[in-house]
Amino acid sequence: MKKDTPIRVLMGKMGLDGHDRGAKVVMSALRDAGMEVIYSGLHQTPKALIRAAVEEDVDLIGISILSGSHGTLVPKLMKELKEQKMGYVPVYIGGIIPDGDIPALKKAGIKRVFTPGTTLSEIVDWAKKDAIEARKAKK
Repeated sequence: MKKDTPIRVLMGKMGLDGHDRGAKVVMSALRDAGMEVIYSGLHQTPKALIRAAVEEDVDLIGISILSGSHGTLVPKLMKELKEQKMGYVPVYIGGIIPDGDIPALKKAGIKRVFTPGTTLSEIVDWAKKDAIEARKAKK
């Protein structure tokens, strides 16, 4: 991948969560920062998201969850990511995540957890930094 190739981000919505306004706001900020963003649409399975990540050759995966199902779906997503030999791809999660759940998400392999109040500039800055590191790890 060329150095000037835009960062590619897959934004996903898993399970029965039908609220995607926050995900769309984040996607707009990432696009405004020059990234290519692929949106999975609603109601995806972990397996479908990772299949899309492989097909799209993404540098970063963002997951938006507001349903409380992160404890069940995230471990499945991370397992699938490793099975596809893409463990170097950073995965972000954002939404309504109780503070007490964050350590388990990090242990499962989530790179960053963004809760309400995180600024868009913080998300964009971390996305740039982590995607560049992921590209180096991929080589």
